[in-house]
Amino acid sequence: MTVPESLRAPVGPPRHSLRRGQAPVVATVALGGALGATARYAIALQWPAQPGGFPWATFWTNVVGCAVIGVFMVVITDVWAAHRLVRPFFGTGVLGGFTTFSTYAVDIQRLVDHGRPATGLAYLAATLLAALTAVWLASTAARRVLKRRQP
Repeated sequence: MTVPESLRAPVGPPRHSLRRGQAPVVATVALGGALGATARYAIALQWPAQPGGFPWATFWTNVVGCAVIGVFMVVITDVWAAHRLVRPFFGTGVLGGFTTFSTYAVDIQRLVDHGRPATGLAYLAATLLAALTAVWLASTAARRVLKRRQP
């Protein structure tokens, strides 16, 4: 017995429509990530950490990036009905490429390997605390500024 086509369960969208729908988002994230990572790399070249020294460039990159994420998320969710690719480009791509968990982890390992476990632990805790504080302060400040601007 064959089941009539009208009663068959859909198998899902055709592959070509998935590619068409996801390709712009993936390309946008990749482009933004390349820009953000390049900016982060330039900062690291400008202010390299000394072996066993506190990695200030990565620390401040992550803190500043988190603050920008805080402001961006307020603007993109509360104020601006942006194009569907703005959030993937800037939020996920640029800021995701700019901030870096992997370099942060490598920096901690390098500090430990250079006999500086206390500095590594301080860096681990300080980055986490400073990054979360930056997101909170920046988003709170952005909301207050935007609230004052409303009539």
